[in-house]
Amino acid sequence: MQDSELLQEGLAIMGLGMGFVFVFLTVLVVSVTLMSKFVGRFQPAPVPAAKGSRNAPAPALNHQDAEVKAVIAAAVHRYRSSTRH
Repeated sequence: MQDSELLQEGLAIMGLGMGFVFVFLTVLVVSVTLMSKFVGRFQPAPVPAAKGSRNAPAPALNHQDAEVKAVIAAAVHRYRSSTRH
């Protein structure tokens, strides 16, 4: 075989491989998009939470936030005091 024949055959195989990959990815994108629309059609809409129920956990969150801040402050203080030698 001549070099030009080998080059042409290599380019043909490369084009065929790239074509298969392009077709596969196109089919994949189309199928995922269609499945997303299909599932979205049958998925129930989320129910908004009542406004009164959001106020109840707030004090517990504030207590947790204060506790987390205290733990972090203690950890930072301990780290800084142990690294200063």
